[in-house]
Amino acid sequence: MQDGQVLYINPDGLPRNPAFTNVIVVTGQVKTIYIGGQDAVDASGTIVGKGDIKQQTEQVLANLQAALKAGGAELEHIVKWNVYVVQGQPLQPGFEVFQQVWGRRPNPPAISMMFVSGLANPDFLVEMDAIAVVPQEK
Repeated sequence: MQDGQVLYINPDGLPRNPAFTNVIVVTGQVKTIYIGGQDAVDASGTIVGKGDIKQQTEQVLANLQAALKAGGAELEHIVKWNVYVVQGQPLQPGFEVFQQVWGRRPNPPAISMMFVSGLANPDFLVEMDAIAVVPQEK
C-alpha cells in the first residue's frame, strides 16, 4: 500500500456480501471525518416523515451527505456506518433508500446495524452515524 490509501478486504473465511466490506485498512496521510448520529430532522429542526421509516431514511442520508460535504468528503469516502433502527420497524423500505442513494459505488463500507428500543426523540425511527476517510495528496 502507498501513503494515503484505503484498502477494502473481504478475506476468505468470512461471508461476502455486496452491501458491506468486512475489513477496511487505512494507512498514510488521510483526513478522517467522524459524523455523529443523524436523525430525520431538516435544517429548520422539523422532524421529517413521522411514522415513515422510508422518508426518515431519506432525510438521515441527506443529513449525512451534508455533513460529509462540510468535512470535504463524499459518500464513497465512508468506511464505517452504524445504523440504529427502532425495534419493530421494517428494514426493507430503509434498505431500498440506502441502495438508491449508494447506487453503484464500489467498495461499500463496513456496516453495523442495531435494533434499539428507542432514540433521542420518540418520533425518530432510524439514526445513522459514519466515519469517512479522505486520502490526502502529498
